[in-house]
Amino acid sequence: MSETALKPVPPAITNRTREILSGYQGQSPGTLANIARLLNHGHLAGTGKLVILPVDQGFEHGPARSFAANPSGYDPNYHFELAIDAGCNAYAAPLGFLESGAAEYAGEIPLILKLNNSDSLFDSKDPCPAVTGSVRDALRIGACAIGYTIYPGSAHRNEMYEALRELTLEAKEAGLVVVVWSYPRGASISQQGETAIDVIAYAAQIAAQLGAHIIKVKLPTDHIEQDAARKVYEKEKIPIGSLADRVRHVVQSTFNGRRIVIFSGGAAKDTEGLIDEIKAIKDGGGFGSIIGRNSFQRAKGEAVELLGRIMNIYKN
Repeated sequence: MSETALKPVPPAITNRTREILSGYQGQSPGTLANIARLLNHGHLAGTGKLVILPVDQGFEHGPARSFAANPSGYDPNYHFELAIDAGCNAYAAPLGFLESGAAEYAGEIPLILKLNNSDSLFDSKDPCPAVTGSVRDALRIGACAIGYTIYPGSAHRNEMYEALRELTLEAKEAGLVVVVWSYPRGASISQQGETAIDVIAYAAQIAAQLGAHIIKVKLPTDHIEQDAARKVYEKEKIPIGSLADRVRHVVQSTFNGRRIVIFSGGAAKDTEGLIDEIKAIKDGGGFGSIIGRNSFQRAKGEAVELLGRIMNIYKN
């Protein structure tokens, strides 16, 4: 080989990425390429793990509750830069935030357009978010995926399922990835039940059955909400004693690991508490995390350091 000859380039798709993609048989080449795009971006590229920055809290909770702790967060571009500098796999937000920076940061970070949102000005035990974006919007701003929240347990759940079906069909025809936030909530579910292991596993299964490629759920507790489910958990001795056990069960509930399941960082918490959760997600075979308030409510340097520490846990 001459001195000027090019050296071999490592394969763009790792064996782990190929293994994950094999679980999505029947999807279009465009969708598979966009799943690979998410898996192959940032510091975790090729590992099969994901860390995503979500910033829909301004819509969901209001600007002061979301950004006053770190006023830089009022600026949509701040979140693009945080996701890029931290080496996240993707950045997810509603239309307004993404639209404001999509051109300036085109191609620098995969985008997930959140297509439905709700505000906290009207308190309802049975939420039903409004559709606030479209598949056409996602394509126009260069997003590789759409995001959509369902609330299993809400009196309006069937409306959400039906709307998601139509958006999923349109997204898949366009070759986009479908990411579903599945958050059990409603008058028939207790507050403790919203994170119960049986309810979270059920919510993850529902999202998978509705055609989601990537599923986001909250971390489950060892509480069991449904009496009928409790009998099965006890009879079959399903391990739920540790957080890693519960993560493993949720992954099992989403087609035995053939769908990517990531876990919410939840409300702001101390660093070591968050790190312990990340270790449990990894040990339980979870595919990663979606970390919002626990990152962008910190000063940027601190947030980048924290996200780097989380990624190193998943990577190593």
